[in-house]
Amino acid sequence: MTTEETARADIGWHRESWDSREPRGSQEHVQREELELNVFAQLCPSREMFAELADKWSLLILMSLALCGPQRFSELQRGIGGVSRKMLTQSLRTLERDGLVRRTVHPETPPRVVYDLLPLGRELAELVSPLGRWTERRAQQMLAAREVFDAAHAEA
Repeated sequence: MTTEETARADIGWHRESWDSREPRGSQEHVQREELELNVFAQLCPSREMFAELADKWSLLILMSLALCGPQRFSELQRGIGGVSRKMLTQSLRTLERDGLVRRTVHPETPPRVVYDLLPLGRELAELVSPLGRWTERRAQQMLAAREVFDAAHAEA
């Protein structure tokens, strides 16, 4: 049984539920969606959100805002090495749209724009920050494993 099939069996998810004729937003529809979300299912909306969160920049943005507090765009860009203006803008918009980050424009000249975590974003940042710390602690071991793997497969 595949991971998707196992998860589907565990919570009773079936693909047809996403094609429901019930009006979106109705209480029955919302309750069913809450019970049937499954990131392993190809057509489940939670999978798209999971993929967006797991992109190269989103988690770093969340962790930076959790660690440093509210920041301007330029502060975020300096703090997250290698992110382009375009990718930072796209990622911030996605995080804002998903209710994780708040964008506040202060009425000054020039306008000052600040990004901060909303409660949902803070909750997620608290979950992924340990992953960042684990990665920092274990990076050397992982790099060594890569070298061993690459050496073994280069000879083949």
